Amino acid sequence: MEAFDLTGKVAVVTGGGQGIGEGIAKNLAKAGAAVVVAARHADRIARVADDIIAAGGQALAVTTDVTDRAALIALADAAVDTFGGLHVWVNNAGGSTIRTPLKDLDEDDWDSCLSLNLTAVWRASIIAAERMTDGGSIINISSPAGDRGVPGSGHYAAAKAGVNSLTKTLSLELAPTIRVNGISPGYVPTEVMMIALDTDEAQLEQMAEKRVPLKRLGTPDDMGSTAVYLASAAGSWMSGQTLIVAGGL
Repeated sequence: MEAFDLTGKVAVVTGGGQGIGEGIAKNLAKAGAAVVVAARHADRIARVADDIIAAGGQALAVTTDVTDRAALIALADAAVDTFGGLHVWVNNAGGSTIRTPLKDLDEDDWDSCLSLNLTAVWRASIIAAERMTDGGSIINISSPAGDRGVPGSGHYAAAKAGVNSLTKTLSLELAPTIRVNGISPGYVPTEVMMIALDTDEAQLEQMAEKRVPLKRLGTPDDMGSTAVYLASAAGSWMSGQTLIVAGGL
């Protein structure tokens, strides 16, 4: 298990106050990393950081709007200043609750979606890479929507397709010292997903029973353990890949 040990590493997780981001932050901490938990909601990230500390880990909560370049710089600098370095950066913040055909989509909603789900990933990755003086791992949270047409969510799908492309290009441009990979989660009953799909967990469970070969929903811990693999020496020859973690879909 030494290959999965992140002791001495410093990780930043955006969108870390709930759902998949929370699962990733807590799993990285369990593996030994000092974790900086970032999101716009100060109370949520404080709770996650407190949970990590109560379990014996190291954590810091930093309120951050990832669409603000200055805020991203402050976040990265907080990680370095507090814990002495930066080795793992997880671009998890994102999502869209708007569902409408592209022909009816307001241009401001298009711009907002790409700013949060694509531009922020590019910007944060560059800011993080500049501070990864000992090498590192960048992990972008994508979506199966980036690989298919999604009526009603074309703006979000286009953004995630862009994230997949960014992952591949950054992995080439930042090699050999920094690895860049992605995780594409399947059905995980987070608040954001249930709002986007206008459903509840019980309905999602029924959907999983019918559609998912492994016959269950995913969990934040499923994504967290995948992030540990990609962040650690266990994944040291993995770069430029977006792993589909979706129960066989």
